[in-house]
Amino acid sequence: MEELISYQNNLLSLVDNSWHRYLYPHLKTDEKLLGIKGLRGVGKTTLLLQHIQSPFLQSTKSLYVTADHPYFYKSSLFDLATLFYAYSGELLVIDEVHKYSNWSRELKLIYDGFPNLKVIFTSSSALDLFRGESDLSRRLITQNLEGLSFREYLSLMEGVTFAKVELKEILENHSDITREITSKIHPLTYFQKYLEYGYFPAIQKTQPSEMKMKLFQTINTVLESDLAFSKDYSPANILKIKKLLGVIAVTVPFEPNISAIATKLGLGRNTVYSFLAHLQDAKIIRLLNKPNRGINYLQKPDKIYFDNSNFAFALQENPNRGTIRETFFANQLENSGHKLALSDSGDFLVDEKWTFEIGGKAKQTEQIKSIENSYLASDDIESGFASRIPLWLFGFLY
Repeated sequence: MEELISYQNNLLSLVDNSWHRYLYPHLKTDEKLLGIKGLRGVGKTTLLLQHIQSPFLQSTKSLYVTADHPYFYKSSLFDLATLFYAYSGELLVIDEVHKYSNWSRELKLIYDGFPNLKVIFTSSSALDLFRGESDLSRRLITQNLEGLSFREYLSLMEGVTFAKVELKEILENHSDITREITSKIHPLTYFQKYLEYGYFPAIQKTQPSEMKMKLFQTINTVLESDLAFSKDYSPANILKIKKLLGVIAVTVPFEPNISAIATKLGLGRNTVYSFLAHLQDAKIIRLLNKPNRGINYLQKPDKIYFDNSNFAFALQENPNRGTIRETFFANQLENSGHKLALSDSGDFLVDEKWTFEIGGKAKQTEQIKSIENSYLASDDIESGFASRIPLWLFGFLY
């Protein structure tokens, strides 16, 4: 165990505790078994290490491990927990649990066998934490860590910090909110940068010109590593998924013809449905349907977007501005916990009661003017009026 302690201490010496992600103060640390899910690169490891360093854990005996450490070539997670508990360990933190083959079975054994030991672990977004080899559903609490909101990006990169704003506040009071924000910073100066390369915390230490390559690497690693581990995909399946993603990338937002895709890629229709669902699980794409249709693994989505605008810029040479606007809106709304569907009248129906049309500053409200509780989210404006709301402001929801 000494090698793991040494590894942990080396990492802790490099952690910057001056800035925290939105989830940090809301971690459910009183839970006995807590899982943190998120896309690769959004800051899960840093979040865990910052938590271990936090003042209220100074008296706690904590140990951070990553599930792909060579220690586990010879010893199991359960063996480690047994030894750690014997030394009065109180908090075991396991990073990238999906890289450990028997993770669910051994977490259940740890949960049941060591009553005073808490466990926090991270996993890929692609992993269904409730469908492992053992039933964890009655034991496990999960939280999601999403990519940076526009609000967080401004705080991280420009040092200007604002409180998050609830959607209802934006709809009722956006003029006053934007006035307060624009008295300190001009958001449009930074909004395009965020859309292109600001969704991942790595931008703090990476030149914008290098971010496209980092995004490629993130997508490849998610496909080749995370999906391979969590869905047990072969290299041949991963290649087919990459080809599917290539088809989608050409025309996002993509209104899919599943039969045509299946024929083009030499796949069955159900396989295409399954691949699309797994790409959404992995936070690479977003599948949206019209109200009351829902999404399941054997159902054609009405539209396909990339999960975030950074992926659109990475995988498309010149992404359509309208698509980028819709991608940003969908990303920030769903990341902040709102329910999203496509709208027959506007672009999106939010929480089954608010209709939104997304457009540029010249966009008019003709399409939604007769719709109750309808709003226009407008790009390229600093402040709005009445039902016209600046698009960037929806980046302050989390």
